[in-house]
Amino acid sequence: MFGWQGKILEIDLTLKQTKIIKPSGQIYQKYIGGRGLAGYYLKPYIEEKWSAPEMPLLFFTGPLVQTPSPTSGRMTIMSKSPLTGAIGDTSVGGSLGWQIKKAGFDGLIIKGQSRSLSGLIIKNNRVEIIEASFLKEKSISSVLKKIPSSGSSAIIGPAAENGVRFANIVVDGHFFSGRGGLGLVMAKKNLKFLQIAGSNQTKIYDLSKVKQAKEQIFRLVAASPFLKGEFGLSSFGTGVLFDLIQNKKMMPTDNFKKMSFRGAEKLNAWHYQKKYRFKNFGCLGCHLRCKKKTEAGESLPEYETMAHFSALLNNHKIETVFKANRLCNDLGLDTISAASTLACYQEINQKKLSSVKIITLLKEIAYNLKEGQDLKKGSVHYAFLKGKKEASVSIKKLELPAYDPRGSYGLALAFATSTRGACHLRAYPLLSEVLNKPVAINRFSFIGKAKNIKINEDLNAIVDSLTVCKFIFFAASLEEYATLFEGVTGLTTTAQDLLKKGERIYYNERIMNWQNGFSIKDDDLPKLFFKANNKQSLNRNDFLKARADYYKIRGLNKKGEPLKEKIEELGLSDSSNIF
Repeated sequence: MFGWQGKILEIDLTLKQTKIIKPSGQIYQKYIGGRGLAGYYLKPYIEEKWSAPEMPLLFFTGPLVQTPSPTSGRMTIMSKSPLTGAIGDTSVGGSLGWQIKKAGFDGLIIKGQSRSLSGLIIKNNRVEIIEASFLKEKSISSVLKKIPSSGSSAIIGPAAENGVRFANIVVDGHFFSGRGGLGLVMAKKNLKFLQIAGSNQTKIYDLSKVKQAKEQIFRLVAASPFLKGEFGLSSFGTGVLFDLIQNKKMMPTDNFKKMSFRGAEKLNAWHYQKKYRFKNFGCLGCHLRCKKKTEAGESLPEYETMAHFSALLNNHKIETVFKANRLCNDLGLDTISAASTLACYQEINQKKLSSVKIITLLKEIAYNLKEGQDLKKGSVHYAFLKGKKEASVSIKKLELPAYDPRGSYGLALAFATSTRGACHLRAYPLLSEVLNKPVAINRFSFIGKAKNIKINEDLNAIVDSLTVCKFIFFAASLEEYATLFEGVTGLTTTAQDLLKKGERIYYNERIMNWQNGFSIKDDDLPKLFFKANNKQSLNRNDFLKARADYYKIRGLNKKGEPLKEKIEELGLSDSSNIF
């Protein structure tokens, strides 16, 4: 095979056994890799409890990983989310995808449960499960000092071990498998870390075609001010969005009670650069280098962390944001859900959190202490417990990221229809509605948004399956990546072919969520965004019409449920027995 290694490694931690799965060429062509292939292997287990030993934790690469393809260092980690009950997946960078491919595999399926805390070490075909009780409740930085340094690692912190439902898996110390709590799935398997290294190479069908497409993508990226400009992503990281979102008056402030944060100009990326003198780094195989870290090696906050630990909490201290980010990273907490849960706590208790209290609560959450025992289950649980459900600003139990949907109607629809809950990355309409790329679209209208969201959901599904970075598509397109795919695999492909595969992958996720009881009532926004006494509120009828249009375009019935004929059209006939 070209591009793919042709093998998937399944590891049963209960039996301490491994087996090699060799998917057919048809499966590879239908689901590609990454998010698509992981979803294919998750489906048979999707109705199991997320905590059941049978529930797999999936690590999947794509065909472009470990090739010269730009931004090909990403991969997908997937399981059922402990926080939402929906599919839980994340695209994560670093070098883990490369090392899985170098070990000779397209993915890992980890099942079962070790009797005691364990570590998993893989080197090519050699798999070793070791005792890791000495690492119990150790932080990410502490574990990195005690495990082999070669290859790549995926580690959980004390937050996952203590039952936090928004616990992360941390890759290579600086890259985060966030949102949805996949760290807790790993903890339930008594797996503290995965360390993998290999020496194999990925075969490429036509290297000259790959190089030509790569050069074209480099030219497009070089011409993009947002990616490579003086104040672009490469220079300041995702923090460049801070000023833009604030100026568009869609900065979530005071737990989404306001859309603008007074004093935001002193908390932007420029001030982080001035205070912390960060330097650039990034994922393997990427020239954007959008990650930032201090000279001491500490990661700088991403945009969502910057915004939620400042505006959402009404905190004006940049030092507190930095400390909160550092603590979350080391303990294994998702920063978006952590900050959102604290904002919910602040609203319910009607007392502004001090810097000391913010840090204290994060520690209590991670170590299951005092008030952290209730907060560790997320804002939905905490708000329900206190009898104030509306204080949790979430969709499908996943807290909203740092974009107010009242400032981007496409984003409002995308949040509602996302298969993993409130996620800005499923469709990313901000590209056209805020950044005006490739063309500007009216952000204060639902007209035409249903089709736009559906297309972009399909696009990002295939991007996560190839697997590459979404940021590169601020400049490049599927046309260039279809050429790359063709050059790597030898399969004749067009952009429309890839987009159709993305549609299949996304529809497969809708099926899995429906099997788990998700319905039209879950494809909705929190009530606060429709409140009539707010002149910036969304029109409920316009939103419902847009959602109905989306269902029709997506090939769902009026209740948002999958249709047999659409299943057959997309070649998902193995799902027909769900009816």
